[in-house]
Amino acid sequence: MSSFFSWDLVWEFFPKILSALPVTLLIVGIATLVGLVLGSFIAFIRVEKIPILNQLAAVFVSFIRGTPILVQLYIVYYGVPSLLQAIQMDVSSWDKIIFIYITYGLNTAAFQSETIRAAILSVPITQKEASIACGLTKSQMYLRVILPQVVVVALPSFGTTTVALLQDTSLAFTIGIVDVVGKARAIGAVTYHTLEGYVGAAILFITLSVILERVFDVLEKRMNFTESKKSSFQLPRLFLIKNKEVQLKKVQKIETNLKEELL
Repeated sequence: MSSFFSWDLVWEFFPKILSALPVTLLIVGIATLVGLVLGSFIAFIRVEKIPILNQLAAVFVSFIRGTPILVQLYIVYYGVPSLLQAIQMDVSSWDKIIFIYITYGLNTAAFQSETIRAAILSVPITQKEASIACGLTKSQMYLRVILPQVVVVALPSFGTTTVALLQDTSLAFTIGIVDVVGKARAIGAVTYHTLEGYVGAAILFITLSVILERVFDVLEKRMNFTESKKSSFQLPRLFLIKNKEVQLKKVQKIETNLKEELL
């Protein structure tokens, strides 16, 4: 049994596998950043139903969500250079990691856009109408009223997507990126102890996933996402609209003007 599998080799290989962790974390970090920015933009387009852009965004999201990320990676890695070559743009000198950033960034953006869109739509329409009645512009409404609630509602799904993204990075080795799985594969090819290398990678992924889940659990509690059933939903104080008395006076003034017009 010891010749088939050895825990000693797992711990011997582990530091080598751990040395590739920065590559994996960098992929997760950049993809998350791109996903949040681009995903928010796509969600805004779909919520506001901007002509043409709304249809294009819907097609993009459907394609990304309907195809495996490995297929998307191959399309970006092999297809994008061919398309750019047609317009006399040579990208053969690009580092392979750039194609990984593009693929995972677009993939994350598609999934995050649906999460953000659902969170925006969960905000009661009455709050939007009240914001406009208080004299807030659309940008102020999104920043002061909608965004705080979107953050709270979307946080659990965002955590799940981030953990899934971490696990999806295991496919980066297919185009030659030496990440955690790529390092484990290389160790197995040299030592002929492939199983020990992959077990070490699995331990690392499980550890990172547990840490991420714990971090998002703490964030949810800090954002008051888990409320007691007796208490109503409340926003974090950080995001509450300033000068409530001023806003209340504006509403009262509008109501007074409406009554005078009716009379």
